[in-house]
Amino acid sequence: MVSKVRVRFAPSPTGYLHVGGARTALYNWLFARHEHGVFILRIEDTDAERSTDESVTTILDALRWFGLDWDEGPEVGGPAGPYRQAERLKLYQEHAQKLLDEGKAYYCTCTPEELEARRKAALAAGTSPKYDGRCRERGNDLTGVGGRGAVVRLQVREEGSVEIADLVHGPIRFETADLDDFILLRSDGMPTYNFAVVIDDVLMEISHVIRGDDHISNTPRQIILYEALGLPIPRFAHIPMILGPDRSRLSKRHGATSVLAYQQMGYLPEAMVNYLARLGWSHGDQEIFTQEELVRRFSLEKVGKTPAVFDPVKLEWLNGQYIKRTAPDRLTTLLRPFWEAAGVSQQELSQRDEAWSHRVAGLFQERARTLTELATSSRFVFDGKIERDKAVAQKVLTTETKERVRALLLEIETLPTFTAATLESLFRMRASALGLKLVDLAQPFRVGLSGKSVSPPIFPIMELMGWDAVRRRVEEALEEEG
Repeated sequence: MVSKVRVRFAPSPTGYLHVGGARTALYNWLFARHEHGVFILRIEDTDAERSTDESVTTILDALRWFGLDWDEGPEVGGPAGPYRQAERLKLYQEHAQKLLDEGKAYYCTCTPEELEARRKAALAAGTSPKYDGRCRERGNDLTGVGGRGAVVRLQVREEGSVEIADLVHGPIRFETADLDDFILLRSDGMPTYNFAVVIDDVLMEISHVIRGDDHISNTPRQIILYEALGLPIPRFAHIPMILGPDRSRLSKRHGATSVLAYQQMGYLPEAMVNYLARLGWSHGDQEIFTQEELVRRFSLEKVGKTPAVFDPVKLEWLNGQYIKRTAPDRLTTLLRPFWEAAGVSQQELSQRDEAWSHRVAGLFQERARTLTELATSSRFVFDGKIERDKAVAQKVLTTETKERVRALLLEIETLPTFTAATLESLFRMRASALGLKLVDLAQPFRVGLSGKSVSPPIFPIMELMGWDAVRRRVEEALEEEG
């Protein structure tokens, strides 16, 4: 076995990268970076009917959004890779032939119909429905087969056991008597999953196989293959699955499970990385980690044995923490497509300079849990039309408060400067003179400007919007409710 840590993430390109796959990729990447090892990306696309280039692109985009870079790739694909199994078919066929020549594998010409009939008969007799090995004596001889298709099966020893020294679950034992002579190559020459993954892991000198524990049942077959090939066996770490809040397996009905769907919903990649890292792994009571801290602290020994529960509320809270910590210039860049989605036109965005947009983002980032929420809550600051909550407006903009608002508008117009400080000073002075609280005067303006009863401090918002926009928006509110 190679001394340097070499791990791989090997998704099947039959759809998007889901949360469980993303966590597996992350754990492999963190382990490789912590150990100063190598992280390999391998696309397992031998299922030609279901694999698509679109899925490959989606998976790569998701990994790049996460910030997970890989270290190797085939010469054809350049240093960015990744490896693709569909381009390695000759390697699998060569290794299958080697096993045939050594008498460790054999051709099987049993048809699917024959296999199904025997399976049913075995079940009816109360015996194991596994393959009965009747083609073992054929070996690598296809004489007399004619056009009948043949698969290649591995000859599995009938006695003994296979033990996995799992780095997460501890020792796991399987009896070889429970295994059958499984298929290596199908009749069309395509490799099965268990065969291709072992050959690839051997040739790529993978030292540790870190994957979901739904693969535990595959592992004894793969170990038997390593033994047949006479090659070192990597170390295995099977990560428990992720459950939904109802403790059933995480699925679409629990909400978005595609990584890029969370990007579209306004989650930051560093928040997703932090959350998924903690979804089954811990370091004391610490909740928030930078990527550098995760690399420094991560170890397989601290991965839990029990399934982790995906908590959307906690993810949202964590995302809010990251939004609060994001620099305004980066936050503004991230927000632009979300502002557009919230109804702010490109023209409105182009009319504002970066400093102004930074101030908007800075005012609203303390309260927002997602970029979508931040964009939606702040869109009223732009010059477009707003939707006013009629029930709130009717409650706040009464006949009495309207008169106060009109009087304040006249006083605001006489201010020497239109700043948050001068506005707050005026409102405080007027509230004191009228025997009111500051909120009694500020709230009608908040509702008039935003259409809502809740917003960040109203005076900095008024300064940002400017006197002309404030006056127009408030006067429109007075007319709408008058």
